[in-house]
Amino acid sequence: MKLENNDTFAITWKAEKYDQQRIFRKGLWDDKCKQWISKQGHKLLTYFDLDAQNYRTAKNYSIIYDVENERTS
Repeated sequence: MKLENNDTFAITWKAEKYDQQRIFRKGLWDDKCKQWISKQGHKLLTYFDLDAQNYRTAKNYSIIYDVENERTS
């Protein structure tokens, strides 16, 4: 999925900080956000956390829902 400015989405990952507990967050993509691969080969995403109102980085994440492209019947 290619994220663009003002896209909102949900993201999930297993957080090492919380003993591999699965974390779910609502995110916003903007100019400060980025996706990259670490030197250790981990997939990383820096995004704006809408609940915490701050930037976060998720490792080996999955984007599970794209709010902007939601279709209603």
